[in-house]
Amino acid sequence: MTSGIMMRGCMAMTVAIAVSAITAARAETPVERGAYLVNTIMTCNNCHTPMGPNGPQFDKALSGGLTFDEPPFKVTASNITPDKETGIGAWSDADIKRTLRTGVRPNGVALAAVMPSGFYGIITDGDMDAIVAYLRSVKPVGNKVPDPVYHIALPHEVFPGAEKPLANTGGDDKVKRGFYLATVGHCMECHTPMGPAGHDFAGKLGAGGREFPGPWGKSTSRNITSHPDKGLGKWTDDEIKRAMTQGVARDGSPLKPPMGYPYYARMTPADLDAVVAWLRTVPPKE
Repeated sequence: MTSGIMMRGCMAMTVAIAVSAITAARAETPVERGAYLVNTIMTCNNCHTPMGPNGPQFDKALSGGLTFDEPPFKVTASNITPDKETGIGAWSDADIKRTLRTGVRPNGVALAAVMPSGFYGIITDGDMDAIVAYLRSVKPVGNKVPDPVYHIALPHEVFPGAEKPLANTGGDDKVKRGFYLATVGHCMECHTPMGPAGHDFAGKLGAGGREFPGPWGKSTSRNITSHPDKGLGKWTDDEIKRAMTQGVARDGSPLKPPMGYPYYARMTPADLDAVVAWLRTVPPKE
């Protein structure tokens, strides 16, 4: 009897050790985690990779991309490859993290408001380390982008809830993880209208209505609140995920860029579910 119990105990321990070894073998490395974040929810390539006639030129990934010529500024998305002359190769890890969190370059020059650094304060320390590790690993590309031109000083606008790093990404709490991912993905940067002092996060969070001109013509950000008629309240989870990953509206009509549909399509099903779970909690707005 005793020997049987001991044998079963040894077998259980052996199985546990084997499962633990398999789990450890499949665990993401920091570079893999950083690659996932940068190339999916953060959509960094959407701005920082040059566009060719057939779309993003991924052979020059993250070497500088779109130019934004607006009344407050004229800026071109930076080269964030490890090239030491034209990219961030000469920056320290602390420099990269500080720039992402505060929107200020190591030389003291502020980034334009199109860089959503006001959302990146929420990034966990572990994920920030992973992002830096991945950026260190990409191919260095020499590409000097034009220096920024600022016509007025713009404040660093911080998204509510993104004031400091979270202790963790939410784990099994779907809504918390969805909020984390949607904030890292700066969804409300485009989907919240502007007020006199910046984004109207207090009164119109997620109500949409911002216009984005580009090669696609002009697109208008959608209402992604839980409003039953104006927003996503009557959409199924699958319809929301299809809109995110395929650019197809509930009625089957095509949606326009600059929403990063191809990048969101590479997210894990669990992460997509989490984002949808959080969107369900966004108060309805018209």
